[in-house]
Amino acid sequence: MSQDLKTAALEYHAHPRPGKISVEITKATQTSRDLSLAYSPGVAEPVREIAKDPENAYKYTAKGNLVAVISDGTAILGLGNLGPLASKPVMEGKGVLFKRFAGIDVFDIEVDSESPQAFIETVERIADTFGGINLEDIKAPECFEIERALIEKCNVPIFHDDQHGTAIVTAAGMINALELQDKKIEEAKVVCLGAGAAAIACMKLLVSCGVQSENIYMLDRKGVIHSGREDLNQYKAMFATETDKRTLDDAIDGADVFLGLSGPDLLSAEQLKKMAPKPIVFACSNPDPEISPEVALAARDDLIMATGRSDYPNQVNNVLGFPFIFRGALDVRATAINEEMKVAAVHAIRELAKEPVPQEICDAYGVDSFEFGKDYIIPKPLDVRLLEAVPAAVARAAVDSGVARKGYPEHYPLKSMDDIR
Repeated sequence: MSQDLKTAALEYHAHPRPGKISVEITKATQTSRDLSLAYSPGVAEPVREIAKDPENAYKYTAKGNLVAVISDGTAILGLGNLGPLASKPVMEGKGVLFKRFAGIDVFDIEVDSESPQAFIETVERIADTFGGINLEDIKAPECFEIERALIEKCNVPIFHDDQHGTAIVTAAGMINALELQDKKIEEAKVVCLGAGAAAIACMKLLVSCGVQSENIYMLDRKGVIHSGREDLNQYKAMFATETDKRTLDDAIDGADVFLGLSGPDLLSAEQLKKMAPKPIVFACSNPDPEISPEVALAARDDLIMATGRSDYPNQVNNVLGFPFIFRGALDVRATAINEEMKVAAVHAIRELAKEPVPQEICDAYGVDSFEFGKDYIIPKPLDVRLLEAVPAAVARAAVDSGVARKGYPEHYPLKSMDDIR
């Protein structure tokens, strides 16, 4: 990051007032009567109604449009374990994205916990305050146990975006890339460099979408995750394959797909040349990918490439997913965000990329047009049609899979932020 950008980022966060989010009042407070309704004595009436039936909290409070973004600060962006307080700018930023793209209110909560169990207990005790909980920047493998335990203990959707948001957007782009390269998903050989939270979630969701487990080669710092290794936790062990491949150089030979969720410059041009014809490369390490697009395209002119960066085509950006997934989940009062809802989001996002792109979206990115193809396999974050497509698909899947406490909303699909209720 340049010094100018560093300075600008600090100025942005500090002025004209510190931070990026605030709380707004949604009711009149101009008169004495207004205040008597907002607080004592009028507030006693909704208190009594909620005590009679907890579901009335959705009728009389902001619970139904309120998400908690919660972190322990153990895996902040690519910066590592810097503690919960240091994670606060990121959690506020997540709140900005929820509000900007899906009209969802957010409280950011940073938990100074001495153990995963303490974190779980803290979140469990406050969960009823919210309509949903977005877990963020929690290191693996603890994040898996934390999410699993909270899903069991809480009656609102629990969603670890570093896992599932990344997986949903990755899968959407990957399926489209396979289609464009004339490759069948059930036959594609996939190399995944990285075995953390995002990598494991991506592979699990791709399997749900049709990739065969036996066609996946996952690598961690010690090399290929194979059935002969005795140092694997239960999450890595799900992807242990019977193979004599041991290194990335072995695994990449003849592969159709490379997915990088690891670190910069770990895939060489020579290794890329060993991949099958018409390869697909998702180099998603940020800010520096596993192989730069310049190097990759110089080595292979038949590939489709995506990165995590906004200055190259095909950015794998979680903002295509999480605001709209929660929007759909909240609007049907889902008790969970299940596999059916995730797969529905994948297909809604990928199908939107095939639709003609309105000129105002092209103008926002300073281009004449976007057209489904090797440089446009997933929608752009500023595509307002995401609000129409993704929540509707997620809400429908929630209703159909039995985790919704309300029916499919009559005001769906959403056409604009004005339709949010």
